[in-house]
Amino acid sequence: MSIEIANESGVEVDTDAILAVARYALDEMGVNPLAELSILLVDIDYMAELNHRWMGGDGPTDVLAFPMDEGSVDHGPGEAGSGEPALLGDIVLAPEVAGKQAAAAGHSAADELHLLTVHGALHLLGYDHAEPEEEREMFALQNRLLQSWRAGRTAG
Repeated sequence: MSIEIANESGVEVDTDAILAVARYALDEMGVNPLAELSILLVDIDYMAELNHRWMGGDGPTDVLAFPMDEGSVDHGPGEAGSGEPALLGDIVLAPEVAGKQAAAAGHSAADELHLLTVHGALHLLGYDHAEPEEEREMFALQNRLLQSWRAGRTAG
């Protein structure tokens, strides 16, 4: 899986860990190994601009996901694939917003960025949380992925 990451936020973050959690979540979700993903870390002003332009929101948000190709999920050997790399989409993270949320939640900014990365990846795969049932499903899956990723990191 090809994952590109660019930190344009001005905040120092562990991009290797963000790449690792993204790769783990997408592997666990059965995403085509030829899929491509882009992760961009931005400052508060740029995130506010993106949030306003694409979501109609006011102010900066923590994560935005921009899906590109619905056909990137590997549905098993019975489905004929094109063999072409699928462009999954873009995850945009705002480390400053994540840091504030992490402080309020009582965990590290790194943990918050890992959570937001998995959250963004699930959005790219079609998960949503607009309805209560969707929210329960998405957040349970998000928590399971994070817990198993963290367990694997501490076991190694």
